[in-house]
Amino acid sequence: MQTTAQAIKAQNKPSSRELSAAGLRAFFNIARDWGLNTDEQMVLLGTPGRSTFFKWKSAPESADLKRDTLERLSYLLGIYKALQVLLPSTTAADAWVKKPNTAPLFGGKSALDRMLGGNVADLLAVRQYLDARRGGWA
Repeated sequence: MQTTAQAIKAQNKPSSRELSAAGLRAFFNIARDWGLNTDEQMVLLGTPGRSTFFKWKSAPESADLKRDTLERLSYLLGIYKALQVLLPSTTAADAWVKKPNTAPLFGGKSALDRMLGGNVADLLAVRQYLDARRGGWA
């Protein structure tokens, strides 16, 4: 039998479709802020088919994303937030992803170059790097 606390928690838990829509709306705003082209956006989302990508873009509320894509969105939102905390202006934070970086993780390339490797692990690595820079858990 379900307790009252469990019932309230279940009622307040967003559906997969709600999480997908919110994540995609946030992602497309970040992509705009970072100046990402369509191909870059598609790689960051896990390379969905073009028709799927454009459906997500035009109607995010109709998407019900798989776990892999939701995980990617989580990392990207965390990267965006960390940059907003670490850098003094929104413009600097948004430009950082495309600037060459001498940190060993990047080897002189940009964070975006690393993230465009296409693997979830690439997004995780950038997220952990930024979290460590701001003094969070790495």
